[in-house]
Amino acid sequence: MGLPVATLKKGEGRMLKAGGLWIFDNEIAAVTEDAVNGELIAVQDFDGYPMGTGFYNNNSKITIRMMSRNKDAVIDEVFLRARVEAAWNYRKRTVDISSCRVIFGEADFLPGLVVDKFSDVLVVQSLAMGIDRMKETILRLLIEAMLEDGIHIRGVYERSDAKVRRQEGMQPWKGLLREPFDTKVQIVENGVKYIVDVEEGQKTGFFLDQKYNRRAVARIAAGHTVLDCFTHTGSFALNAGIAGAKSVLGIDASQLAVDQATENAKLNGLQEVVKFQCEDVFALLPRLEAEGRKFDVIILDPPAFTKSRSSVKNAVKGYREINLRAMKLLKDGGFLATCSCSHFMTYELFTQTIGQAAKNVHKRLRQVEYRHQAPDHPILWAAEESYYLKFYIFQVMNQP
Repeated sequence: MGLPVATLKKGEGRMLKAGGLWIFDNEIAAVTEDAVNGELIAVQDFDGYPMGTGFYNNNSKITIRMMSRNKDAVIDEVFLRARVEAAWNYRKRTVDISSCRVIFGEADFLPGLVVDKFSDVLVVQSLAMGIDRMKETILRLLIEAMLEDGIHIRGVYERSDAKVRRQEGMQPWKGLLREPFDTKVQIVENGVKYIVDVEEGQKTGFFLDQKYNRRAVARIAAGHTVLDCFTHTGSFALNAGIAGAKSVLGIDASQLAVDQATENAKLNGLQEVVKFQCEDVFALLPRLEAEGRKFDVIILDPPAFTKSRSSVKNAVKGYREINLRAMKLLKDGGFLATCSCSHFMTYELFTQTIGQAAKNVHKRLRQVEYRHQAPDHPILWAAEESYYLKFYIFQVMNQP
């Protein structure tokens, strides 16, 4: 017996035909009655041309997430093993695998699934109904692949507590998936030690996507005064500190994050150089300006100010505000590291916003470099949601 069938409307499926993995509800003309949410479905174009196989879920606006464009593909354990091994082999060739993102959803052709490796612990986030039903098999295959390389995984924790699961008809959930283990895990990244709280930390516990951007900032921090805004658990601040910064002040609105950052500073013997405060960055920056404070390096790593197209306009105001405030706090010739982690804040719009901020405060920008997320968060062309992190380093100068 064959799979249920979804037929696209004429002229629709543009993202799919361009190489993407999503089919939206308004692109589908008809679905056979035997389609079941969370199960596989065959996709065909309006004229019956086969488009491949994906997971169906009419609870979601992303009604079908494609698993293969091959009409003859069988989505079984052999298929999943090939996908998992491809993802793992890619990381081995491109990044430090001591701690890294091993599976990045659509960019690894496993839509809706994220798996992060923190030392010998895996943290999984499953955000789509279809892949959720294959989660246990995928994790087993991944653990087997790592074991072949001599890596023993001692614990697996699920952090599928994002509200977006409700849009898929699933409840948010987090908890152990294997035998109990200490959920506070020590990792080393760029020579900096961290305690990662995989149970209570944000998302999967630690933001691995900025790994090499932190290293880039460390180069310009040595011997200088640094302000790290939205520090979270102190990663940029600690990279600056271990590189030999003169002093570092990390700011975050979360007391829990500040407490964790302070512990991480002690773990690295940097508590005398790297300090943290619980403050609202938007309130703090004008106050520092009024006090006449100046810094050699300022880092802006804010949370996503926009998670939808409808809120982009307000997000632009937020990014412009913090960037112009930071520019005013820099010494002439100081360095600004600034980023956006929302894919709705496009490269063009983010670039334009920073330019407007500089113009408003009469500063000249000399671009040092433009970066994005680390290679373990690969950008899949045609899957625009996989390109989300924009990261600039500028030298900020007064108008001559």
